[in-house]
Amino acid sequence: MNIKNVYILDDRAILYLNGEDTKEFLQNLISNNINKVNQNNSCFSSLLSPQGKFLYEFIIVKHKSGYIIDCEKSQVDGLYKQLSIYKLRSKVEILNLSNEFVVAAFSHEKFLTFEEAQDISGFTLKYREDPIFLDPRNKQLGARLIINLEKLYLSLKKLGLHDANMNEYHLFSHKLGIVPKDLNKLQNKLFGIECNYEELNGIDFKKGCYVGQENTARIKLKNKLSKRLLPINIVKGELTEGESIYYNDNEIGKVLIDKQYPFALIKYLDENFNEKTIFNTKDATIKIEKPAWIKS
Repeated sequence: MNIKNVYILDDRAILYLNGEDTKEFLQNLISNNINKVNQNNSCFSSLLSPQGKFLYEFIIVKHKSGYIIDCEKSQVDGLYKQLSIYKLRSKVEILNLSNEFVVAAFSHEKFLTFEEAQDISGFTLKYREDPIFLDPRNKQLGARLIINLEKLYLSLKKLGLHDANMNEYHLFSHKLGIVPKDLNKLQNKLFGIECNYEELNGIDFKKGCYVGQENTARIKLKNKLSKRLLPINIVKGELTEGESIYYNDNEIGKVLIDKQYPFALIKYLDENFNEKTIFNTKDATIKIEKPAWIKS
């Protein structure tokens, strides 16, 4: 990313949770540990089904007396409804502030120019009253500013940042191997741990119970992780959501996201999977590369 560029992520949405039971409420639901979140640290997390399947993912930022949730706009209504169902009689207020606040992303290098910045994923500081944080999933994704829409452009001008095409950010995220959009296409299609959440700092295996914890822990402890969500690079042709991926006649995966920034659930330990191999679907030839940040 260019150090002078900023990407206004208008495909992101903002929820705000507040109230005396909020911390305990989130701790009992999410895959990460809410105790990691404070004025100097934000975290990436997910809300899974009771079976441990993917439902929603988001970034959590401490703000004033509550917590900001930065999620994909296509998921915000479903996430709001799901949180409201779990709330029951808890003293928690859930607000959708997506029409008032916006998310802006800029480079890792620019973040490090701030006087208080530390080169740690999730590190959070304040620009005036607004949180800026280094992406807790992967530092290479750069930093985010969550700010009231009315203050956005004046703040960006003072920071010396210039508006750039959001698709550049999405393309960078896809090349890095992190899903930039269309997360609803993943719902109930794979386990949360298969979304690489351990490597993306989205699961805490030491915390207590949360929704979907039992299967997540079992897959981890019994070394049952045999599939991963990996980016697709199309050589030629077109993809169709849900279709199988083959090497010769051997199925090695399935297309889950088929549009601009495609991803597939891949049997990455299969003897037929090789990152140098050309794979086939019904109407396309593709390549699949495991991101460097996945070590196993």
